Amino acid sequence: MSQRNVLITGASGYLGGTFVDQLADASLPSHGNIFALVRTASQAQAVKKYGLDAVTFDPYDEAAVEQHILDHNISVVFWLIDALGSAAQPHFIKALSKLKQKTGQTVHFLHTSGAKIFSDLAGAYTDKPLLDDDPNLYEAVDTNNIVIDLAEAEGVRSYIFVPCIVYGKGRGFGNPVSIQTVAIVKAAREAKKVYKVDTDRPTWPVSHVDDTATLYIEILRKILAEEDIDYGSNGYYLASSGSVAWDDLYEAMAKSLAQRGIIEDSQVSFADNAALAKMAKGLGCPEDLVRVQLGGKCTFTAKHGQSIGWKSRYPADHILEAADEEVALILEHV
Repeated sequence: MSQRNVLITGASGYLGGTFVDQLADASLPSHGNIFALVRTASQAQAVKKYGLDAVTFDPYDEAAVEQHILDHNISVVFWLIDALGSAAQPHFIKALSKLKQKTGQTVHFLHTSGAKIFSDLAGAYTDKPLLDDDPNLYEAVDTNNIVIDLAEAEGVRSYIFVPCIVYGKGRGFGNPVSIQTVAIVKAAREAKKVYKVDTDRPTWPVSHVDDTATLYIEILRKILAEEDIDYGSNGYYLASSGSVAWDDLYEAMAKSLAQRGIIEDSQVSFADNAALAKMAKGLGCPEDLVRVQLGGKCTFTAKHGQSIGWKSRYPADHILEAADEEVALILEHV
C-alpha cells in the first residue's frame, strides 16, 4: 500500500500552529507528504520550516479541492478552520471518496467542532456526564451530522474533534492566544470589572493547548499505522483533562487583571443589564450572546482519547494556576 499523504488546514491558527509544531517530534509511523493549506507566501515559507509542503487553493471551490486531493493523492484531511460552517467540508469528503474509488485506499476526514454545541447553550443535557464515547451521542446531540452522514454515504471515515476551553501559549508561526480566555479579558477590560453571567456554578471542560494538539497527533498516529479507531457516529473525540467552574476561572483571571490595573478590583459580581451592555461592546457582539462566550454548562467528558493512548499532561485546575501567565499573554497580543 502506498504511503499516506495528509492535508492540514488552519496551520496558522492557535490549534493548528501548535499541532504543526508538535509534528516534528511526534515520531509518526511511516507516511508520505504532509501538506498545509495556506493563504499567503509568508505562510508557505513558515510551514516549510516545519517540514510540510504548502498548498494554496480555495477550500470553498469544489473543483479546486477535488483537483488538489486527487493530484496529490491526499487520503487524510484534518480540518481545523470554520468549526461552525459546513460549506466546504462536503467538497473534501466527496473528493476523498473519489480518491478511494481511484486507489482503493481507506480515506479519512477529521472535522474540528466546538464544545458549545455539547452544552446547555445548544440544548444538550447537563444533569450527568456526557461521555464522548457514548454510542448514543449521535442521537443525543444533533450536530456535526452533515459531516458524519455525508462521510458515511461516501465511504469516508469521519472524526469529530472537539476542543473546549483551551489555554496556554500557542506554538508554531500562527496565533499564540486562545479565543475563550481572550473573551474574558476583552469583556472585563471594557466593563472595568469581571462579571459572571450564571447564577449557579456551571462547569466547563478545559485543556492546555499542548494537550489538545497531542490528541490530534494521536488520532493521526493511529490512522497512519492503519489501526482502526472509532469513527462516524461513534467518532467524537474531546480534548480535555477535566472541568472547572467558570466562577473559579473568573476569580483567578480577575485577580491578575486587578493587579495589572486593567480592572478596578478583583471581586466578581453577577452581570446586570448595564454590565452586559459594556461586556457586549468589549466582545463586539449583541448582549444576548455574551453568555454564549462567557458562560453556560457543559458536562462533555473525555474518554475516547484515552482509549487510543492519549494522556493529558496538565490537570484541569492547572488553568487556574496559570491564569496570571494567561492574562499576561493575552494583554501582550490583544
